[in-house]
Amino acid sequence: MGSRITFKRPDGKDAAGYHVAAATAGAPGLVVIQEWWGLNDQIKGVCDRFAGVGFNVIAPDLYAGRVVPYHDSESATKEMTSLNFLDAVDQVLRGAALKLKADGAGKVGVTGFCMGGAMTILAAARVPDFSAAVCFYGLPPAAAAGPADVKIPLEGHFALHDDWCTPQMVMEFAAGLRKAHKPAEFFSYEAHHGFMNEARPDVHQAKAAQEAWARTIVFLNKHLG
Repeated sequence: MGSRITFKRPDGKDAAGYHVAAATAGAPGLVVIQEWWGLNDQIKGVCDRFAGVGFNVIAPDLYAGRVVPYHDSESATKEMTSLNFLDAVDQVLRGAALKLKADGAGKVGVTGFCMGGAMTILAAARVPDFSAAVCFYGLPPAAAAGPADVKIPLEGHFALHDDWCTPQMVMEFAAGLRKAHKPAEFFSYEAHHGFMNEARPDVHQAKAAQEAWARTIVFLNKHLG
């Protein structure tokens, strides 16, 4: 449904990603951030779904074409730890947002999963071109971005059975958002980390995924429509 494109970073360098256009002209934009596995077919499918409900979508290719198989957590860790997160946020994600705006999107949102969830919150704190953010089971290190740094409406979806983005971490971040009077709402589900990923039957939880998807679409339409 979509295609590979190149776009300019703010510093003038080239970046690449997967692009899907909505059926209607002038639709809002959405940047989708991959899991630590890379820009694989499952993430492209998520982009297709978002385009199908009315968003112009770009998923930046943060690993420059490399995709890690689901069973290979060691390689995924190496790819993630070799990524310059702040450069990716400030240059690649912002470049994708600027591309969507140049193509006619009035407002642009950002969403991401796992590693991409943490980067979503970084983007909500650092990139002025985003108007709303939806994070799925990921939080950045406190030194990189805390609750008080979030500058746009934020919705979060988390798993109650998660040993990476733990319920305690989520509770503390949510409390920080409330203390800082940020427009944010977090939801937690009886599920495991990665529950939105239908390509992983070991963690996919259909009921939680459906509820989170429905809430996400309502939230994005409210803030980007």
